[in-house]
Amino acid sequence: MMTEMQTRVAQIARETGLLVLEHYRKQDFTVSDKADHSPVTSADIEASEFLTAALQAYTPDIPVLSEEAIVPWQERRSWQRYWLVDPIDGTQEFINGSGDFAISIALVEHYTPVLGAIYWPSEDILYHAVKGRGALRSKFRDDAFSSEPITVRRLSDPRQDRLTLAISRRQSQDTVLSRMNPQRDIDTLMTGSCSLKSCLVAEGSADCFLRVGPTGEWDTGAAQVIVEEAGGTLVSEHFEPVTYNRTASLGNPNFMVLGDPRVDWVSVFPGLTV
Repeated sequence: MMTEMQTRVAQIARETGLLVLEHYRKQDFTVSDKADHSPVTSADIEASEFLTAALQAYTPDIPVLSEEAIVPWQERRSWQRYWLVDPIDGTQEFINGSGDFAISIALVEHYTPVLGAIYWPSEDILYHAVKGRGALRSKFRDDAFSSEPITVRRLSDPRQDRLTLAISRRQSQDTVLSRMNPQRDIDTLMTGSCSLKSCLVAEGSADCFLRVGPTGEWDTGAAQVIVEEAGGTLVSEHFEPVTYNRTASLGNPNFMVLGDPRVDWVSVFPGLTV
């Protein structure tokens, strides 16, 4: 059973995704560089404005923090509850036409995500979760939800079974594989955005995902609660919890999304513990 808030956020995520998908299909967007030289499109900005307006109309008392509309630290440092959104997670995939981009919405309370929704427009799939209520994958039929629970994959032998690693098309495989135990057999599954790779672990299509390099808190907020409710974990490369809005910086550490909790993940990723 979905909560009322979960249902409304799912609708908002899909409405935003359909807006973005229209620009994607028509290729009617412009591209520019942000200060960090990462790309941003006119569709990112429009989606950010749409998301912010929709969430503020639904919950006027809860502020919104978007990747494309950063709120100054002096204003948000006292926030105990807020929406954290990524209007298009995987902007480069959106630009390049792979379809592997997503809309990400998280509700953060006391530095921890408690609700998450990640909508994959090109597949019309929504991954979502509320803390303590499990994780779901939903398809849409005539604007109605058809949902099923998802969980991380349980290996037959956690010590020896081959692992499937979700990996980015945009990052050198050697960057990630060099940090893994060469004695462990690994398959790779390539896809786009951070949030979608996390969802592959949550649904059991992949066993783990390691992100090395710059990301923002909006890249992990929704994914974290979805993965945790599916039975996995999202932690820093030093196996420490990832928290939100603790400092002026909104940057993440290198992080991992890990599936089956019976696996000795420290032995799988020995290159991270030195």
